[in-house]
Parts: sequence; structure tokens; C-alpha cells
Amino acid sequence: MSSSSSSCDLVYDVFPSFRGEDVRKSFLSHFLKELDRKLISAFKDKKIETSESLDPVLKQAIKKSRIAIVIFSQNYVSSSWCLNELLEIVKCQQELSQIVIPVFYDVDPCHVRHQTKEFGEVFKKTCLRRTDDEIKLWKKALTDVANLVGYHSQNWENEATMIEVIANDVLGKLNLTQSKDFEDFVGIEEHMEKMSSLLCLESKEVKMIGIWGPSGIGKSIIARALEARLSRHFHGKVFIDMRFISKSKEYYRKGNSDDINMKLHLQENFLSKILDKEGVKVDTLNAVREKLKRQKVLIFFDDLDDQVVLDALAGGDEWFGPGSRIIAITKDMQILRAHGITCVYKVETPSKEIALQMLCRSAFRQDSPPDGFMEVASEVAMRVGCLPLGLNIIGSSLRERDKTHWVNMLPALRKGLHGKIEEALSFSYKALERKEYQALFRHVACLFNGDEVSYIKLMLADSELNVDMGLEVLVDKSLIRVVPSWNNTNIVEMHCLVQEMGKEIVRGQSDKPGEREFLMDSKDVCNILKDRTVSFSLSISA
Repeated sequence: MSSSSSSCDLVYDVFPSFRGEDVRKSFLSHFLKELDRKLISAFKDKKIETSESLDPVLKQAIKKSRIAIVIFSQNYVSSSWCLNELLEIVKCQQELSQIVIPVFYDVDPCHVRHQTKEFGEVFKKTCLRRTDDEIKLWKKALTDVANLVGYHSQNWENEATMIEVIANDVLGKLNLTQSKDFEDFVGIEEHMEKMSSLLCLESKEVKMIGIWGPSGIGKSIIARALEARLSRHFHGKVFIDMRFISKSKEYYRKGNSDDINMKLHLQENFLSKILDKEGVKVDTLNAVREKLKRQKVLIFFDDLDDQVVLDALAGGDEWFGPGSRIIAITKDMQILRAHGITCVYKVETPSKEIALQMLCRSAFRQDSPPDGFMEVASEVAMRVGCLPLGLNIIGSSLRERDKTHWVNMLPALRKGLHGKIEEALSFSYKALERKEYQALFRHVACLFNGDEVSYIKLMLADSELNVDMGLEVLVDKSLIRVVPSWNNTNIVEMHCLVQEMGKEIVRGQSDKPGEREFLMDSKDVCNILKDRTVSFSLSISA
């Protein structure tokens, strides 16, 4: 758009121009649904009454749109409303550099361009009792728009494919295609689709939304992709990550994390960032509310592990202007729950097929294994538990390696975690507030993964562990999940990489197996049993 039209002045991504009776229940409904899936905002005209002249609201909607999609159908020119709408679109194209994309729906582009055949006959009827100047303007607009590069429905085998291609074209023209940060994250569009219904961008309400899942599942990448896709809709936007939070906390390292001075310092840094002003000073905890209560803002809190941060910077819906979206990304469900965030997107582990594609994109820069690599690549994907972080790290380390290297690497992968994967996963374990929760985590990792909750309680009944509370905390921290089984009992499940991390923690307790909490290797078990000097108050993992 021209320099006179800033991004935040534009309300819609797409303005569709169409003849309702021809396409509203067919092409248009499917097209608008696809735009919604891709978080592309489109003007919807259901509340506008048609008349001879364009409604001021409609003119404003055209001007406030980045792209106009003109859907030419057989009866498009039967409506003077549509023709006047087209004149306004051409005007915005010329004066505001608006992008215009024609779609020829069951009509020949040549007939639109020259107003011939049945299309021309319909146009002639509409021109009756019209001035020559008016007809001339309509004809020129039809010719000019029909001369643009567009889409002809007769060139496509099915409508669904054409709609998807058009929507992707719109994404590209909006400069919203995934950057290199996201290009290897297979399935990002599926995440965008699922987030679309939660975000409900058409609503003027302030919405706080959570993105929750374990380490390495791809939460931050999803958030960054959302930021790129959504930023254009908001006056102010900010992405708060751990570096920002750590820097603010460092200022008051020796003080209480709930100290009012630390909260004020957090708000100063936060407002400086979102308002793009250096040195913002605040002397009251109402500062964020006072500065942003009339602004439509987009705020991300990434890798959130401290309730105080969310309370200090996003205390309530009333702090922000209508239409604002606040998105909290965390491994800890309790943070979301405590802040009253009930609208939560739970990020699931990808399917085996998607995981293999992720690995191949990282290792081979293509969607499937080269000839001869299918078996070994499939096992590698399985060994890292289909975890996106693990797939990316392992894939990068195997890039440009021959098959022999892949095969030789498998024994090491079967024995333990890759160092970077273990480092990333260990944060959730270290964040457990109490040692008894850490102890319960190690018990599950080494002994009880896949067992019923009732069995775990029975086996640990004589211990000092609070199993009920501990399991709840481990679920909240995304370290385990409790799922119903076929016989109506609850099963504790831990991701294989998280389980391996737990076992590595136990192995790290001592170089001598007999001094560790649990034994997990058959050789260690045999050696301990042969050594009569070692106490047998040990647990053995199957």
C-alpha cells in the first residue's frame, strides 16, 4: 500500500466482490472458510442492505482492505451494485496500490474482458437507462480487471484445489508466507488452522489464550508463526521471551520475585518495547492498564514459567483495548489456570508420518527419504519419539551424511539422548518446586511408565511421596499425561525422550551403579547381585 496508508489503518486482508446468488453458497463459502483457516481476515457483507448506490460502510471496507478478490460469475454484471463496487476497487488500485485478483467462475475471461456472449447480454440489460459516461466507466473497469492475472475455474479439476491455491497466493501477496524460521516445521498450517477458532479475530472482545505442551514440541515456533501471521491486525505488538524476563529479573536478583520494584521494572521494559519508546518510567502498577486500555494489542509471553510475570504485565482483560489478543506459551498448565486462562491449545506430538517428514526436511531438505534410507530414517524418527526438537537436532547432525553413518549412529541413539535434546528437556524437571515431585518423576521414568495410576499409588503407598498431588503437578508441567485405558482405568504415559532423560538423571547420581537410586541395565543388575558387599535396598527397572 502507499506510504499514506499504514499497516494498522488497514482492517481487512481481503475484500471479496461477488454476485451473491451465483457464488455465496458455493465457491464463496468455501473460500472464506479457507481464508479463516489461514488466519486471513476477510470482509463479510451479510449485514449490509443492497441498494443502487454503494453503502458508505462498503466503500470504507474496500479502502481498508489490502487485497480485493473480484469473483466474476455469469450474473456479476446484472447488478449495478457489483459494477459500482468494481469501480471503487479500481479506484483503490490506482490511488492506494491495492492488489486486485480476478477469479473467473464458470465464465470465460475473454467474455468479461470484451463484454460478449451471455455475459455481454446480461451487461447490456443492466446498461439500459444508464448514461454513456457511466457505461464507459463500467466497461473500462471490466476490461482492466479482466486483463489482470487471475484464476479461471475451468482450468482446475476441482474447486477445492483452486481455492487452496488462491488462498496461498493471497498469503504470498500479504508477505505472510513462512520465513526460513518456519519452513522446516512441517504441519505449521495445521497449527494455524487450530489456533484460528481459538483466536476468533472477528471478535472485539479481549482474549487471553494459552499454548501448552512439553519441551521440544514446537510451541515457540507456532507462536512465532502466529506473530508473523497476526501482527498486521494490531496497533501494538510485542513478543516477550525468556531473555526479556531474565534481564528484568536480573535487575532485582537478590530481591523477592514478587517485589513491587521488580514488577515496576518489568512494566517499564514492557511498555518501552510495545510502545517503541526508550526510557518509559512508571511509578504505579496501573501503568500498563492506563497506557494500553484503548489500544488493540498483540502480546506473546513465550516459555512462561513465572506467574508473577503474567500478573504484572497482563493482569486482566480490562487492561487492553477491544480486539486485543494475549497469548501465553508455557509448559506449566497451572500458570494458565491460575490466571484464569481457559482457552488453551494443547500441542500434540505429531504422527509418525509427519515426524518422518520433519526428519527428512531437516536431514535431506525434502519431504521423504532418498532411495535406500526409508528403514533407517523411520527408526531414527521413532527413536526420538516423534518430538519436533529431537527430529530437527538429529536431522541437522545427519545432514549430508551417507547411509553408513546413519546406521553406525543408531546404536548410540538406542542407548541414550543426544546432548542438546537432554539439555532442552531437563528444564521442566529442574523447574519442579519440590524434591518429592522430582523423586516421583524419577520413579515414573524408571519404573512406572505405562502403568495404571492405582498401581503406582499401591506401590508407593509406604513411601513419603504424595502421589496424587505429584502426578497432578507432573501433568501440569507437561512431563507426563494421564489417559483413560480400555478398561476404564487411568494410565500414566511419559514421552520416550522424557523417560530417557529421567533415566539419565538417575545414571548421573553416581559412577557406581550400586549407589544409584534405580538399576536399569541388566549388566549392572548382574554385577550388583554378584557383589555381596552391596546393600539390596534398590529398585530394579524392567
